[in-house]
Amino acid sequence: MPASKPIRYTYWGAEVLLLAGALFAAVWFSTADEWQPAALVALVLVIGLLSETLTIVTSDGTLNPSLVAFVLAMGLLGPGPAMACGIAVAVAGSIRRRLSLAFWLGNLAGYAVPAFAGAWMVRALETGIHTVHNQQAAEGAIFALIVFGAFLLFTALNFVLIGLDLLVEEGRSFGRQVREFAPLASAELATGAIATIAAVAYRSVGLAVLFAAIGVLLIFRHLTVALMRSEERAEQLEARSRQLVGLQLGVLRTLVRALGMRDKTTGRHAAAVARYARDLAIELGCDEEERDMIHAAGLLHEIGKFTWPDRVLHADVIQEEDLPLVKNHPQEGSVLVGALDGYGPVADAILYHRERMDGSGYPAGLIGKEIPLGSRILAICSTYDTITAPDGYRSPMDPEEAMQELRHGVRNGQFDGEIVERFIALLEREGATFAQHADFETELEFERRVRQAAEPRSTSPAGRTP
Repeated sequence: MPASKPIRYTYWGAEVLLLAGALFAAVWFSTADEWQPAALVALVLVIGLLSETLTIVTSDGTLNPSLVAFVLAMGLLGPGPAMACGIAVAVAGSIRRRLSLAFWLGNLAGYAVPAFAGAWMVRALETGIHTVHNQQAAEGAIFALIVFGAFLLFTALNFVLIGLDLLVEEGRSFGRQVREFAPLASAELATGAIATIAAVAYRSVGLAVLFAAIGVLLIFRHLTVALMRSEERAEQLEARSRQLVGLQLGVLRTLVRALGMRDKTTGRHAAAVARYARDLAIELGCDEEERDMIHAAGLLHEIGKFTWPDRVLHADVIQEEDLPLVKNHPQEGSVLVGALDGYGPVADAILYHRERMDGSGYPAGLIGKEIPLGSRILAICSTYDTITAPDGYRSPMDPEEAMQELRHGVRNGQFDGEIVERFIALLEREGATFAQHADFETELEFERRVRQAAEPRSTSPAGRTP
């Protein structure tokens, strides 16, 4: 929000004093030579006013190519003409945008004072170097460095003064302004470099090079507009992608929540399996992408149970006529999850998590290493949490007994023996029930997953997993 009236009045007074002081100094120290040749002065003013009409406004901020005029005025003329250029550009811009008087004053201070300071810096450095080295400092690389330094000084002072104005008048913090300016910084530096080259070339070629600079300015403006528009379209596309991914993932989250309302163990079990599975994936040396995929599969591995009627969902013993429905839940869950763009590997891990190492599982009867690693991990972690959980329909099994049950499953051809032993080692190190009280929403990290899924994906054959 804007600053209080006393602060605003004080700030306006300070701006008036700063502007008046710079104007007095420019008039006092100005020499007739600064305003010669008249054609150069006129051309710089024309470039400044023309540039103001070519200002580029984007969602990230405003890019004003009048920097070219300021750099030429600071490097080739002097403090007086540079300040006059700043005043002319500020007045033209304020009129064109129909700004309030407060912003008129801010623009005048924000352009005229930095232009005066930059021109004064060029004059001081040129005079100093010429005195010490008894050579013409305005030639070659030294002059280019001086002019580019003046450009940097102008840009810094302009940012600070305009930033203070926006802070006082609109309450816009400097941190926000820095973030808004960052995408435009490279274009600002390119504009300053073009203007510096033009100033150096003028000393050798003459006025004709500045007419060429106008052409370069127009081309640069056209290319910059095209780039900015392209970036804006990319941002809009990313925003729409996030909305779509958020909707899709939100539907899955809602289904898990709805399932949790019918079966109170669902949310906790999903979160626990996800935590166990992720840490086991780390134990097995999986990379970050793969363990994140396995973690997501753990969270969503029972979503297919949403299709079960209550008699099946709460049954202690599944009736024979309901077995086809039970065996179909990995496929139902895989279809739901697979609809989310980029979640194909997660869907596969869910689809095959009821397979057995001996080939007697479902839905495809895969054998051994044919079963995806994520599915083999889920099978072990899901079984372990189910038989040790205190909120199940059966009395929980002691962790030590549960570990032996997993080993028994290895002997019976259900689980991968190597993964079971690594899981048991993890439990012995971290605690036998370290994931038992995990929270579904915390594990889901909804916003992160939406951002991640909306990012451009790799074109590698393996695709991208969340």
